[in-house]
Amino acid sequence: MIWWYWVVLGLVLTGLELATPGGFFLLFFGVGALLVGLLDALGLGGPPWVQWFLFSALSVAALVFFRSPLLRLMETRTPRTGNIDSLRGEVAVAMDGIPAGGLGRAQLRGTVWTARNPGPDTIAPGERCLVTSVDGLTISIRREGAL
Repeated sequence: MIWWYWVVLGLVLTGLELATPGGFFLLFFGVGALLVGLLDALGLGGPPWVQWFLFSALSVAALVFFRSPLLRLMETRTPRTGNIDSLRGEVAVAMDGIPAGGLGRAQLRGTVWTARNPGPDTIAPGERCLVTSVDGLTISIRREGAL
């Protein structure tokens, strides 16, 4: 085949990889076609059957050796969130008046949380409180200095 046919085939396969929600298959066949086009342009491609063999061998070799590392590289990693138990003992500020046994809002580390007051006394707005436990997105707080 003419060298630029291989280049066009490689670009089309690479473009199809971008257009499909795939697992990186067509990309390696596109790379194989581009490499054969380059070899043919340099006069090292040989007859058509050799070019097709090179295309197949290079594509499969690239797929076998580079797909897994590429998938690992592209894998979305969830950011590490700190240990949620590290919130215990932190100081939170009540944003609402929170009645005894009731729910309200408290600010902790710059974020507004749902806060539970398990104590017997009402927590006033703006009062500093200590976090005693965390249950999902709800923190249990007690007034600072209360037992």
